[in-house]
Amino acid sequence: MPIEIPEFILPLLPWIRGTVGLSLVGVIFLGAMGAVWLERKLSADIQSRMGPCRVGKYGLLQLVADAIKLFTKEDLRPLNADSLLFNNANIFMIGSVFLMLVAIPVGAVFINGVEYPLAVTQMDISVLYIEAVSAISIFGIFMVAYGSNNKYSLLGAFRNFARMVGYEVPLGLSVVSVAVMTGSLNIVEISRSQGMIWNIFLQPLGCFVFFVSLMADMGRLPFDQNESEEELIAGWITEYCGMRFGLGFFAEYIHMILGSFLVALLFLGGWNVPGFVANNPVLGLIAPTGFLIVKVVFVLMVIIGLRWAVPRFRIDQVVDLSWKKLFPLALLNLVWAVGLGLYLGA
Repeated sequence: MPIEIPEFILPLLPWIRGTVGLSLVGVIFLGAMGAVWLERKLSADIQSRMGPCRVGKYGLLQLVADAIKLFTKEDLRPLNADSLLFNNANIFMIGSVFLMLVAIPVGAVFINGVEYPLAVTQMDISVLYIEAVSAISIFGIFMVAYGSNNKYSLLGAFRNFARMVGYEVPLGLSVVSVAVMTGSLNIVEISRSQGMIWNIFLQPLGCFVFFVSLMADMGRLPFDQNESEEELIAGWITEYCGMRFGLGFFAEYIHMILGSFLVALLFLGGWNVPGFVANNPVLGLIAPTGFLIVKVVFVLMVIIGLRWAVPRFRIDQVVDLSWKKLFPLALLNLVWAVGLGLYLGA
């Protein structure tokens, strides 16, 4: 039975959709707290240890305890630190997260067979926009490292630059390959185009390149040369403490969740549900978003699991993997995507 929508509400539907999308953006921040707990519990299971279990049921209050600890720690600054850079670096780290959030759809609802993506805003070039603003966080890392007046921090930032520049190229090429094949740079249109078959089956090589490059771009193991604790103490974040460290740490986990959303939207069919009936008044409101969340959690678990399954690479191995292996594979996938796009378009 169709849902009866009053006529005066119809012009407000885009605004309501954006408002709901903005509310779900707030849920992502709660999801980042859940990701911290999930990583600790999964790592504990992988390593056969107890994990966080003493603070609340199943360790659910562990992040609250961490937050209290970080809020109450003394805020120390190096004697010769650059105050302007050191104090404002978190603005860039958290700012890049907010800029990404407004363009990433977190689901969709179907009302009377009409699809309404849950996104704060939609852009014709949303994929390029997301990739561009995600790189803003590198400025915050450099501000921390340079402003700390610490050689270990600065060396960690330079390692971060070398890794990020090397992997942004194959990452961008894999995104362009998806856009070429689907004929759009709008992430909503890319998700819609996977109703019949997911892009991971059409571009398995592109999905592999994108996922590995994304892992490196986020600085997750085995690509965390921006920290490399055993070599550089704690990398660029050596002199950061208290809640300054907490905000940077939290931004990293939000980036991980947003990266999982990108994998699900670009290659795993987005919110498309096999056999889903769009006219169903109940399932149309919950099934698409719920299916997308399931995919995101799956990708998140894979990212966390790889941290404990693959040893950390040396910085020279990281650079070689990018320029000598992933870059040629990304070019090969681009040629394949162009041919496939011409074939499907015909």
